[in-house]
Amino acid sequence: MTAFKPRETLTEQVARHIENLIAFEQLRSGERIYESAMAKQMEVSHGCIRESLLMLEKRHLIRNVPRKGAFVTTLDESFVRSLYETLELYLIHTGRKLVRQWQADDMQKLELLHEQMRGCYQKNDLMAFLELGMEYTKASLAYADNYFIVAAIDDLWPSAKRCAFAAFRHGGKQVLEDNLAYTEESIRIIRARDEQALADILHRYAGQQCDQVLAALAPRPAQ
Repeated sequence: MTAFKPRETLTEQVARHIENLIAFEQLRSGERIYESAMAKQMEVSHGCIRESLLMLEKRHLIRNVPRKGAFVTTLDESFVRSLYETLELYLIHTGRKLVRQWQADDMQKLELLHEQMRGCYQKNDLMAFLELGMEYTKASLAYADNYFIVAAIDDLWPSAKRCAFAAFRHGGKQVLEDNLAYTEESIRIIRARDEQALADILHRYAGQQCDQVLAALAPRPAQ
């Protein structure tokens, strides 16, 4: 029997669109979002925009300030360090479970995603590469078995995608090569069921990702 999958609501579609505008820097860090202008541009109601912004506040992309309006969350050093510290804690905890419990289907899925990422890298398809990278990390949560951790990580993904784009904009293809190297090494470690090695690579990778994003945010020297 096929599971019922309700279609994404209009509010969710609008939230996804605004999420991508933020992730790919069409809406800038700290920028105010005017509900009326956004509603007119997207041809939806003010209420729909307002509900979407509330959803995005939960995903840490929007900051609603009473009597002032909605603003894109400021992407600064404190935000970036907090994001990667939190992701590292969650992913190490769930990664240890994956190392202990993975089945053949899990490895096949991770290896397939790695190959698809390599194909996107060769075609220079950044957007698809980033989405596959997120899917690879989500696939590693197969044995998380913790509602709160999975829900928290879901809310952090949009910020992770936003940071990944900022890192790529600054570091170019080297960032993608680093991602490919990480996925390849993590697959080898998971297959070997080496919990400590996976914790070590996740710690190293989170630090590397954090540094790449901070380098992208650093002010450029005057010419």
